Amino acid sequence: MEWKTRVTELLGITYPIIQGGLAYLAYADLAAAVSNAGGLGQITAMSLESPERLREEIRKVKEKTDRPFGVNFAIGQHGRAFSHMLEAALDEGVPVVSVTGGNPAPFFEQLKGTDVKTLVLVAAVRQAVKAEELGADAVMVVGQEGGGHLGKYDTGTFVLIPKVVESVSIPVIASGGIADGRGLMAALALGAEGIEMGTRFIATKECVHAHPVYKEMIVNATEHDTVVIKRSLGAPGRAIANQWTGKILEIERQGGTYEDLKEYISGEANRRFIYEGKVEEGFAWAGQAIGLIRDIPSVAELFARMIGEAEQIRRRWAN
Repeated sequence: MEWKTRVTELLGITYPIIQGGLAYLAYADLAAAVSNAGGLGQITAMSLESPERLREEIRKVKEKTDRPFGVNFAIGQHGRAFSHMLEAALDEGVPVVSVTGGNPAPFFEQLKGTDVKTLVLVAAVRQAVKAEELGADAVMVVGQEGGGHLGKYDTGTFVLIPKVVESVSIPVIASGGIADGRGLMAALALGAEGIEMGTRFIATKECVHAHPVYKEMIVNATEHDTVVIKRSLGAPGRAIANQWTGKILEIERQGGTYEDLKEYISGEANRRFIYEGKVEEGFAWAGQAIGLIRDIPSVAELFARMIGEAEQIRRRWAN
């Protein structure tokens, strides 16, 4: 079956499936595997220490695939620190960049005059409209079911996607709560032209930086096993529920400040969990889609299964 949408044509990919930025996890092995399977793999730029390290990672991807891939820039907490990283990505001829968090206007200023395709992650209609005005080629729209940082309004994917589709003319990519072929077809039915997945790609063989304990927790968890932390800081994010996130929520309930929370929500605390498997000494991002994830396949196996599920649904609809 053909899987042609404006997203596949824009990005030069076979299937309208994009791998999320995944801080500290989205590197060459995973990005190349997703691109080789027919989707768009991405490297996470702002988790790397320097532009030189980003160049290395981009070159590793190019050794592993000749297909399009992207670099994700999570700029929310980095101010203009992304500038040198973006310059490195442009120098290396990256075909696609995506931006999450923060104000993307300076990002687009730096991209002027290039033919790089741009994706912006948004969590509200207003943000999507702004992204289109700035020149985004497509928006990735995350509902509150998603893992990691979310919008402030708790709007679910099923409501948010059609609202954004009605409000912009550029392609919409659905994110949040999607982990299989059913989610892909639901997104298309809502008017999206592709999907982005994060949590599902953590539980794959090629996500080599994620500790086995992290992956097993995703597989064994239910949809009830996540919590939203950092609401009091205006930066809500969904993580796996454990003692550590319980402590964060308790500090927030008691009116704690950023200083009170700092050591609990730090990158170090995140890495202790996801790299070392120290599940009670840190936190790990995950979306409600963990309730749909039951195994740790290769990326190729995951794509084959998803497309098979989606094509079964297409045939059923046709009847």
